Amino acid sequence: MILLDSLERQIVAALQLDPRCPWRKMAAVLGEAERTVARRGAQLLESGAVAIAAVRPHPASMLVEMRCTPGTARAAAQSLAQRSDTTFVYTVTGNGDCVAEILTDPDRMGDILSDELPSTIGLRHSVSYPVLRYFRTIQGWRPEMLTAEQADALRSPVAADAGVFAVRQTLNRQDTELVEALCADGRISFEALARRVGVSEATARRRCEWLLANNQVQLRVVVEPAALGLAVEALLWIRAAPHQVEQLGKSLAELPTVRYAAALAGDYQIVADVTVPDLPSLYRLITASDWAAQAAGVDVSVLLDARKRGGRVMRPARTPA
Repeated sequence: MILLDSLERQIVAALQLDPRCPWRKMAAVLGEAERTVARRGAQLLESGAVAIAAVRPHPASMLVEMRCTPGTARAAAQSLAQRSDTTFVYTVTGNGDCVAEILTDPDRMGDILSDELPSTIGLRHSVSYPVLRYFRTIQGWRPEMLTAEQADALRSPVAADAGVFAVRQTLNRQDTELVEALCADGRISFEALARRVGVSEATARRRCEWLLANNQVQLRVVVEPAALGLAVEALLWIRAAPHQVEQLGKSLAELPTVRYAAALAGDYQIVADVTVPDLPSLYRLITASDWAAQAAGVDVSVLLDARKRGGRVMRPARTPA
C-alpha cells in the first residue's frame, strides 16, 4: 500500500469536496504552485492510487452479509465484485466472510436474493439488510486533511451527500451517454464529453451540471483509507432503540472517522463503515465516543480486503513516478 504524503493527502481531500475541481483553483486554495498540484494530482489518478468514480443512484439498496465455505471467501468476493449492481465488496472478520452493498430497483430484490446470489461461489449462508435511510455515503466522507477555510473554499454544492434515495428520471440518449462517460472517468473534460456525445461544450457542461445537481449521477473519490494513514477499517453493526436511531445516525455522520452510515431493516438498526489509524483508536471510538451511549450494542467486523469500492473493482495501484 502506497502511503500518500502531505500534499497528496490534501489533493485527495480537495477532490472529495469537489471531484472535478480544476487544478488551478485547488493550487490557489492549498497555497501551492499550479504546476506542482496538476502534476501530483495527475500522477495519483494515472497510478490508480486515486480514482474519481460515478454511480447512478437507484431507488433501493441493501447490504448482504455472506458466510462462505472455508477457502472460498476471496473467490466469493471477486464474484460479487463483478456484478454491475454492487458498489462495495469487502472480506471481513466476524460472523460473515463477505459484505456487499447492492443498488437495485425494488422489484428486483426478490430475484437477486432468491435466484442470483445463492449461486455465488462458496456461499453457505447469507443475510440481507435493506437500507432504510442513508446518514452518510462514501460521497460525503471528509477525513480531516484541510483547514476549515480551505474546505469552505473548495466545497462544491453539487457534491453534497444527499443521504436519500434518488428519484430516477428517464434520461434521453445524450444524458445517458454523459452519465456513461462520467462513470468511466469522473474527471473527463467537458471538451471530451462534448466530442463523445456530439454536442457543444457549453451543452455538455450545462447537462452535466444538471445531472449532478439533480442527483441523477453521483461522483465520489475512490482511495484506500490506508493510503491516508488510516490503516484500520471496520464495519460497526449497531443495535439501537427505535427512538434513538435517527439521532445516533446523525451523530455518526458528523464524525470524520465515519465513511458510511445507514439505517437498516433487520437484526441491526445501523451499520457504519469507520476508518482509524490503529486498533487502539478503534477501541476508543467504540467505547469512549458520545454516540456509543445511544447504542444498545455493537458488533465489529474488521475489514480484511476491499475487492470493490465506489462501484470500481480494486486493483493494485502503480507507484507514481
